[in-house]
Amino acid sequence: MMIAASTAPWNATLSQPQYLLSLYFLVIAGLALFAGFLRTWTTRNEVGSRYRSAVVARLSVMIVASLSYFFIVVEFLRGYDVTGEGHRPNTEAILAFAPRYMDWSITVPLLTVELLAVCTIMGAAARRTQWLAGGGAFLMIFTGFLGAFVIGGGEDTTQLVLWGSISCVFWIFTTIVLIRSVQASTAHLTAESASLLRQAATLLLGGWAVYPLIFLIQIFAFGGGWTTTMQIALCVTDVMVKIGFGSLIHRVAKLRTAEDVRAGDDVHPESIWISSVKQSDAGAAREVYLAEGAMIHPRRGRPPSAGAVAAAGTAEDDLSGLDD
Repeated sequence: MMIAASTAPWNATLSQPQYLLSLYFLVIAGLALFAGFLRTWTTRNEVGSRYRSAVVARLSVMIVASLSYFFIVVEFLRGYDVTGEGHRPNTEAILAFAPRYMDWSITVPLLTVELLAVCTIMGAAARRTQWLAGGGAFLMIFTGFLGAFVIGGGEDTTQLVLWGSISCVFWIFTTIVLIRSVQASTAHLTAESASLLRQAATLLLGGWAVYPLIFLIQIFAFGGGWTTTMQIALCVTDVMVKIGFGSLIHRVAKLRTAEDVRAGDDVHPESIWISSVKQSDAGAAREVYLAEGAMIHPRRGRPPSAGAVAAAGTAEDDLSGLDD
């Protein structure tokens, strides 16, 4: 039911089960994201240099999200005092929610970079699209942050609706930019790569659609149960989007790397396997092609060491003694 003034979720008292359930999902999400970071780090060389920016973006997403969840867990533990009524929030409780927006301000634009890195757009068009998508994604988060925390303190329904609507405008803009890029790319990809790219885009954009629904809870509902629901929903969506989407993009990047190797457009130092199916053999360039008129530097040997010079001098002396 619509109310004249909203009550911020971080001001709700939690029962013991609600507190423990929220803490459980916060810790699990943080550990899952850290595990995702470790997996991304160990598999970073499976992707060719052409798509390496997707790997860098994914590593950045995982480490930023892991650190933010560590901070959220610490503040969640500090933000509630145990009373006879349950876990009553104190002035630190807001920091169990606000750091999410700081995390998203970095990771959401990076997710757009990750997606566009495996699309087929290139050169100036790729840079322009990345700026548009990344800028729209940042403004989507920042305007939501203003409405949820800064203007009205998260308890002014009018400001929540206003800034939530502005955030949705940037959400729609960013979504359109990404959909157009994916649609333009699938026509130039193999059927398998195109299918995975569409799945990744669907997961990312579908996950983004969940966040406005969670934002609406702050406007229409209040209480420990709704606060717990928000925390759980945010944790689950974060893990699904950041890990699930990243895994699909990694597969697209590996497939495209293998396709480039098979076509002779690129090389890769190791064979590429996906789900125990070999996609390409390892290969290195047998020839190096230089631009016409490029200067070829002559091969230079290493300067001899002092010991080698002394040994050579001794050998010359011995030979001169034999001549005498």
